[in-house]
Amino acid sequence: MRKIIANTSWLLVDKFLSLVAGFLVGAWVARYLGPAQYGFLNYALAFESLFVPIAGLGLASIVVREIVRAPDDKNTILGTTFVLQFAAGLLTFMLIIGASYLLRPDDVLMRWLMAIVAGQLVFRAFSNTVDYWFQSQIQSKYVVWSQNIALVLIASIKLALILVEAPLIAFAWVVLAQVVFLTAAAAVFYHISGQTVKVWRASVHYAKHLLKDSWPLIISGLSVAIYMRIGQLMVGYMMGDEDLGIYSTAVTLSELWYFIPMAVATSVFPNIVRSRESQTEQGYRKRLQTFYDVMAGIAYIIMIPCALFASPLITLLYGPEYVDAGPILTVHIWAFIFVSLGVARGKWLIAENMTRFSMFATILGAIASIGLNCLLIPRYGGLGAAWATLASQAIAAYFSCVLLKGYWYVWGQLSLSLLIPFRLVLGKRDKDFLSKI
Repeated sequence: MRKIIANTSWLLVDKFLSLVAGFLVGAWVARYLGPAQYGFLNYALAFESLFVPIAGLGLASIVVREIVRAPDDKNTILGTTFVLQFAAGLLTFMLIIGASYLLRPDDVLMRWLMAIVAGQLVFRAFSNTVDYWFQSQIQSKYVVWSQNIALVLIASIKLALILVEAPLIAFAWVVLAQVVFLTAAAAVFYHISGQTVKVWRASVHYAKHLLKDSWPLIISGLSVAIYMRIGQLMVGYMMGDEDLGIYSTAVTLSELWYFIPMAVATSVFPNIVRSRESQTEQGYRKRLQTFYDVMAGIAYIIMIPCALFASPLITLLYGPEYVDAGPILTVHIWAFIFVSLGVARGKWLIAENMTRFSMFATILGAIASIGLNCLLIPRYGGLGAAWATLASQAIAAYFSCVLLKGYWYVWGQLSLSLLIPFRLVLGKRDKDFLSKI
């Protein structure tokens, strides 16, 4: 437990620094570019993010799980992971370039933005692989160090670009540069930790084994990307770049907090895998309930203040040009509770090797997101996209559990976690609630 807390603390320190340096500098960039150009850049970023799950091949938690289960095979697992993700990164890079010519045939600047931003998919293969190793060892301090070195460099460059009044395309190059710096830093810290890439070996057998378990997560990740990013793309397409810039500021502030459940889940996941093997069923479920409760409690602590002070916060950070993002943030922030529980439930599904249900649940969320965005954006603009995001997250992370035949207790556990504020006030015992479900 001390190791988990220490590891989570490192991850939280990393993201806090990202909040102070990266986010505040990002807000300055948004002020400098204005809603129209900021929306233009975010269109390229949102489109690239749709391909991230394909480049990652859904391997993150699978690789961590396999290293925990078979530590003697770590070099083969890591080498195979790197080769698979590098090849997938090259493929997605070419797909994005091809798509840019189809979607924006007459927009040379947008095609350049999309190509530059897509370059990071290739460089992420190495840094991701190293990250998986440190996750499996609950040693995220090395990842934190490498990420913050890259963060400081990039924040400094962004400030310099603002001061010299650089053009929009320069900020796209900075996005790519951050991943390049991160890759170099990851290589250094992997060596400092006593490891070496020279012993990595790729294996066709392991590649088949990893992809056999991860292919549903590829589809799942793609579906998640769709219901998280399709709103931005559709707002840009239906409403224009300026509306997209305003909507993107609300999304940025709302998603800013997603690192917290991810950091907690990353640290807890190896312990969940071990608990499944060593604990009784009752003890295993009790640990999972605690995990869900913590994730939900964190979400409520963040959501309530953000919803209450959304408009003043937007105006303070981004300026009066972005004031219309306030109501959007008030709605969008409530998706955080389902994101937190979805991350927690996702780790349980991987520990149980139930990746196909994860795929099914996220496909439901993606379908709901596309349909609701088509229905709500023409009438309500960015606010409609925010409601679509909230609904699709709820469907994917929570309501889909009703369809999990034989595992309805999971829906009960998530329901119990959603009631955590009332339970804390009323002092109800978990087992009393679960016995009624």
